[in-house]
Amino acid sequence: MNHFDALCRKFEDRTVVCGVVGLGYVGLPLATEFARAGLKVLGFDVTAGKVDMLNRGESYIQDVPTETVAGHVKNGLLSATTDFSRLAEVDTINICVPTPLRKTKDPDMSFIVAAAEQIARYLRPGTLIILESTTYPGTTDELLLPMFEKGADGKLRCGEDFFLCFSPERVDPGNPKFQTYNIPKVVGGITPPCTELGRRFYALSLETVVPVTSTSVAEMVKLL
Repeated sequence: MNHFDALCRKFEDRTVVCGVVGLGYVGLPLATEFARAGLKVLGFDVTAGKVDMLNRGESYIQDVPTETVAGHVKNGLLSATTDFSRLAEVDTINICVPTPLRKTKDPDMSFIVAAAEQIARYLRPGTLIILESTTYPGTTDELLLPMFEKGADGKLRCGEDFFLCFSPERVDPGNPKFQTYNIPKVVGGITPPCTELGRRFYALSLETVVPVTSTSVAEMVKLL
């Protein structure tokens, strides 16, 4: 069985293990939606305080009630760590790190680069990686793709051995009507198989998924 079919099988029987890098106002709601759908989630963050709170079943995000987090932790569906070597345990990785604007109005890419370096270090065949952080068109293709191919000793090919997409976060904090699960989710991949896996993955937990033709299109969607 090839890596595409193997991931599809894990989606179908819901044995996929989801990794979420960055547990802020984007990453934590996404992680809890995956857990709500019955998927096992391992969250990653560099802030030990956030990780400790989550593992105690406590929330620090307005749109995620503590009782929701506590339930998922108790059921064994949600846990968090500062140990990025555990990226080797997950099948999917959503990158939800901040990209604050510099004084020159361009995004600070340091958090994305730091996350990608850790992912490249522990990347294993058959992994789906999705960048959600707001950034400029071309980031996924021009910045992340070479890092992941080099990080895997140049032996992994995107679209066959690992899969890479961009899907813009669409969080509206404090909005009681539109939250992570019911805001349409745009996703575009480096290759058609990448896009299809991204579509199938999000469809496990979100109401509407909108596939587009490339990562650059998906990146432009958020800016527009």
